[in-house]
This record gives sequence, structure tokens and C-alpha cells, in this order.
Amino acid sequence: MADPGQKDDFPDPSSFDDDVSVISTRGVEAFGRKVTSTASHLIGTIADPTSHPHYTRAMTEVSRQLSKPSLQRSMFSMARTTPTDLVRSRLSTTEIHSRALAYVPDELLKNIPEDENSYSLFQGFKASFPEFAEDSKGKKHRRRVSRGRRLLEERPTTPDGTPESVHKIKKEKSTMMHQLEMLSIRKNMASAEIKEIDAKLENLVGMRKIILERLADLEKDEALLEHDIVEVETRLEEAQDMAAEAASFAEHTPARSEDGQGDDENAPGFMTQSIYEKLPSVSSGSGPTKRKPRSIRRKSAPILHEHFEPGSMIRSMRAHQDSITTLDFDAPFGLMVTAAMDDSVRVWDLNAGRCIGVLDGHTASVRALQVEDNFLATGSMDATIRLWDLSKAHYDPQGSSFGKEEDDDEDALAFENPSDLPVDPPANSMADCPLFTLQAHLDEITALHFRGNVLVSGSADKTLRQWDLEKGRCVQTLDVMWAAAQATALSQDNDTWRQTNKAPDASADFVGALQVFESALACGTADGMVRLWDLRSGQVHRSLVGHTGPVTCLQFDDVHLVTGSLDRSIRIWDLRTGSIYDAYAYDNPITSMMFDQRRIVAAAGEDVVKVYDKVEGRHWDCGAGIAEADEAKSPAIVERVRIRDGYMVEGRRDGIVGVWTC
Repeated sequence: MADPGQKDDFPDPSSFDDDVSVISTRGVEAFGRKVTSTASHLIGTIADPTSHPHYTRAMTEVSRQLSKPSLQRSMFSMARTTPTDLVRSRLSTTEIHSRALAYVPDELLKNIPEDENSYSLFQGFKASFPEFAEDSKGKKHRRRVSRGRRLLEERPTTPDGTPESVHKIKKEKSTMMHQLEMLSIRKNMASAEIKEIDAKLENLVGMRKIILERLADLEKDEALLEHDIVEVETRLEEAQDMAAEAASFAEHTPARSEDGQGDDENAPGFMTQSIYEKLPSVSSGSGPTKRKPRSIRRKSAPILHEHFEPGSMIRSMRAHQDSITTLDFDAPFGLMVTAAMDDSVRVWDLNAGRCIGVLDGHTASVRALQVEDNFLATGSMDATIRLWDLSKAHYDPQGSSFGKEEDDDEDALAFENPSDLPVDPPANSMADCPLFTLQAHLDEITALHFRGNVLVSGSADKTLRQWDLEKGRCVQTLDVMWAAAQATALSQDNDTWRQTNKAPDASADFVGALQVFESALACGTADGMVRLWDLRSGQVHRSLVGHTGPVTCLQFDDVHLVTGSLDRSIRIWDLRTGSIYDAYAYDNPITSMMFDQRRIVAAAGEDVVKVYDKVEGRHWDCGAGIAEADEAKSPAIVERVRIRDGYMVEGRRDGIVGVWTC
């Protein structure tokens, strides 16, 4: 029983911090003492507890404490506290961390990957972090070893044969065996990681192949859609022309009166008027007008070849039965035109690897050609230049019915047979492609280049001719021999000898290569000279001396001019100073060369293409000579090569054309 005179020392909750929860140690102890004291008074032998002053005072104190906001917040927070938090509140931080690390959710236990490794995770941990496992043992109770104890431990070892020495050797052996076991575990772990990485790489390679096939299908669909767009645009232009002709004809047709007798009385008789006066004149515009050919540029740029390894072969096809004399293409996976010594000119679809048609018109082999968008210029040994519009070819990439009966299979591939053997396309598939013919040279055409409406051609008659493609006629003739003679005379007048020309090589083309840009013209000839012409004045602006053999190919950009020669070298010239910027020597004469933003490719009398990477500054080979070396095959010599945006096409002496990425 409680002493009536005992004073109730209730703790004042206001003395606690509001942030301290009631479930803290001090709060729980104070609340327990309060409840115990109140219960002892209630259990006491009192006749009327409500009239007892101690009971009244105790209940008043409890009511006053419970009405305080701080205690109410504490009680509410305790009511919201989970049992887990109540248990954790009585645990130390180290024990909470240990239990948290030891707990593994059921989801992780269900998704444990299967592994053929015979070692456990703990063994792998000890093998990977041996220093951590050793430091964790007795780290808190490790004593500092004094210098004297270390000296005693470093005293001479006990002689062999004693029990102490045997025990020590066994301990060393056990330690070394443990280290060997740990190394074996780490070795097997590394091997398992390598196998896992190989499996991931194999999966990634498979996914890459799938995505590459998807990209190839997308580009095929894109090419087909562009082909359809071009056809729709052509039909739209034809419809607009017909509507304009109909409107013009309606304007020039006289309207007759309703009774049909208007001006017949005053009109002269029909027989008294010439029939030619009744025909519409050409100036009236009512007659059919010939539509000007338009340039069709691709609206999308193929990117499939950019995802292949450099030096990968995309396609190889038999283009001709004789040596390739020249070739060119407009864009990657676009249209390619090839010419050979068999006097044929063929147009190819690089996306499908099929021949679109054969261009007929030249009476001899074509020695030079250029493809720009949908226009083609060909120069032949018959001394003529022909212009073609390849967009007018009767070719359907999805399947063509041109030249076939209506009952033929509509799903058949264009110009192919079911046996998947190469066949010749229909004879009239390119009948609408010829535009006009340029005739002025007296000997075979050996080089040509056009840009916009300006075309420049070089011939074995030792002249260069400038052509206006809008009017279809020659506007200027440049005599190379006269220019060489003038340069020689000027050098003699200055009393300083300088070789400006020499006897040309009879076996090489006199005009080996040329390129035009607006009024600037670069020309390489058989005397080893590279002459820069100004088409506005028709004079040689500068002569570049350096090659000792005929120049066979050249190309220039804003700063540099690259030339290839039969003297087995490629030279890079600085157009600003006229000096040699760099030069590369090869084992055989250079027959063809071209460069893009990154690479210079050249045909140097070998079964491979010589590639120079301007960014990395390295030389490497690309072609069938490397790809077929393991198969003990000897491909033919590469004669011509072209490159655009890393997409390379090369033609060989046996008539085969190879398509590569580089």
C-alpha cells in the first residue's frame, strides 16, 4: 500500500524536447513510473476513492499531462509507429546494418541465375578481397606489437627437426595452399566472366545483324518510294504541259457564232488562202513543246554501308565479258554505269545488283563517262559525246511488265528469271534516255567532265572543247599544243630554262584527265604537265611541273589538287601556291584515282585498291586480292575505281565489278 504522505513526483513532459518521441528510453521510463504510481493508489483500501484527495490529485495530474499538445503528438506518433520500428529502436546501429545485409528478399532468391561455377559467392568474395577478409578478423581487438616483440620474432629460426620447425613449415604450407586455392578461385572467376562477356557479345552481334537486315529493308523501301515519287512527278509535269497546251490552243482558236454564218461573207475563200497560213505557227505556242530535262536528285542519303567494317565486300557482279574501260555511279546504292572494250554501256541498280538496260548509240568503245544525278555523259572512240537522261528508263524495281505480256507473273523481279541467272534486260528499256549528241572532235574522246550546263571534253586530237549543254553546241576550243608552245617561248624569253613540255608517251592518252568548276579547268596530259585554265580568257593560268609520266587521273577541291600518273606516284598540290603538298609512290603505274572527304583510293596495277586514310594517315589495301587470298584465287587487275562517302566501286580487267566499303 502506498504511503498517504508520499509525494507524487510526476515528470513534467514540458521539460522534454518536442522532437523527442514518447518511445524513447527516458520517455518510456517516466511514463511507466507515472502509471505505476497511479495504479498503486487506485488499488489501495479506500472506501471512496473519488473522495480521497490523493486520487483526485493524481487524476488531475494525469488529465493535465494528457491535455498537453507535445504528449498528444508523441502518442499519435507511437500509434503510427510500426512494430518493426519499435524493435529497431532498441537495436544498435551495427546490429541493424548486419541484419539488413543478411536479409535477402524473396524476389532475389527466386531469380538466382544458374551458374556452372563450383565455388560459392563467399569463396569468391574471399578470393577477390583477401585483405578485407583478413582485416575484418579481430580488427577492433588488434594490439600494437612493440619493437622488442618484433625483434624477438625475428630471431634466428629454430633448427630443422624440432617440433617447432615442423609446425612452422606445416603452417607455411597451409598458408601457401590457401593462397593457391584463392588464385584458382580467382582464375575460374575470370574465366567465367570472359565466357559471360563472350555470350553477351554473341547476342549483341546477332542483334546487330538483325538490325542491319532491318535497315537494309528500310533503305530498299525508301528507294522504291523515291522511284514512285519520281514517276508521279513526271506524270504531274506531263499533265500540266498538256493542260497548258490545251489552254493555249483554246486561246488561238476563233470562236464561231451561233448561226454559223458570222464572218463567212467577208471571209476570203478557203482555196484562195494558203494552207500553211492556216497551220498554227511555232511562235504562237500552240504546238507541242519539248520539255526541258530536269535534274532529279535523291531526297535521302543511304547509310547502310557506314555500318559495315572497312574493307567489307557488299556485292560482286559480272558486268561485262571484257576489260572495264570506265565506270561511275551517282550515290551509294544508286545507279551505276559501266563501259568496257566489248563496245557496250550498261546501267545498273546497285541496290538490287541488277542490270537496268543497255545504252545503244555509240559505234565504238566508250572511254570516258560521268554520272551526275540522273544525267549521264559518255565519250567514245567514235569522237562523239552523248547525253542521256537515266530517269526515263523503263525500269520498275518492284517488278516490271515492260516488254512482257499481261499474263506474266506480276510478282516477278524486274528483268530476272526464276532460276536466278543473270539475263539481259529488254532491248528497248533505255529507248527514251538519249537527249542529244555533241560532235566536233576529230579523234576519240579520252576525258570529259561536266558541272551544271558546262561540259569540257578532251580528245586525242590534242584539243579541249567547252560545250553549252543548254544549246548543245561547242562554245570554245582550247589547243593544248599551242599552250605548251607559248609556255616554252615565254620561258626562253626569260632566259631561265624550265621544262614545260616533253615528248608525250605514245601509248598513253594525250588528255588523260580533266575537271571543270565554273570557269576553272584542270587538265592532265601525256607530257606529265598539269595545266590550270581560265575558261573566261581561254589561257593557261598556271602549269604544275612534277610528274615524269603521263597524267591519267586528277581531282581537286577548294584547296588541293590530287593527280595520278604512270610514273607510279600520286601527288597532292596546293592550289594556293602551286607547290607539291605531299606525294606517295607505288610499285605500279596509277590508272585511276578518286578521293572523298576522308580517303584517297587508287588503282595501281594490282588486284587490290590502294587506300590512303587522310584522317589516320595510314595506307591499306581493299579488294578481292585480300578477300580471295585464303581461297587460293588470283583476281584480275583493277583498272578503274570510284568512291563516294566511303562507298567504293572498282572495275577489273575480266569485266567484274566489285562494291566495297572503305
